[in-house]
Amino acid sequence: MLEALRQRLQAHDPHISTTNDQPRAAVLIALIDRPEPTLLLTRRANHLTQHPGQVAFPGGKAEPHDISLLATALREAEEEVALPPSEVDIFGQLSEVISLHGMAVTPFVGRIPADLPLRADPGEIERIFEMPLSMLLRDEREHTDVITVGNEKWYVPSYRVADQVLWGLSAMMLVELMAIGFGHTISLQVPPPAGAPLRHLPPRPQAPLG
Repeated sequence: MLEALRQRLQAHDPHISTTNDQPRAAVLIALIDRPEPTLLLTRRANHLTQHPGQVAFPGGKAEPHDISLLATALREAEEEVALPPSEVDIFGQLSEVISLHGMAVTPFVGRIPADLPLRADPGEIERIFEMPLSMLLRDEREHTDVITVGNEKWYVPSYRVADQVLWGLSAMMLVELMAIGFGHTISLQVPPPAGAPLRHLPPRPQAPLG
């Protein structure tokens, strides 16, 4: 399964903005190589000024000394959860996503070995946990956030994992991961099948995908 994902992502042409007027960040979507693969997730510390308590992938803002956005994602993962860059087998990248604050965030997807001695940096991360990939592929969402962007509606899934809620920007990234990496029919622009409830959020001025 993961090798097929690698091939699909290497053939993928993600959308990346050509403008440099937006601050940039990068995250690492790390798939843990277990018999039943999982995704590495974090819960951000409650004392942070931005996105406190939110579920996220390891990552953060690009620094001037980072040689690339991939370097940003790997550096942040090492700082936040003590993940050695040498343990990450990068498969490829997904399209950048634009946050509500105008940050252009580029996700990178890779595989890491199981049972690494990860540890959370208490200055940034409250908790490290995992999401079964099977849960994502079955699209076991708790609800769907409906966001109006101009004249369009975007349907963003929300998942409850280990009593935490994964939603928003991170969930948008997973939609592309499912669609491109696994050939899933999911789309941000198509209403989900009946089942999970819809939650309508305030309109936003720009599209969530670059």
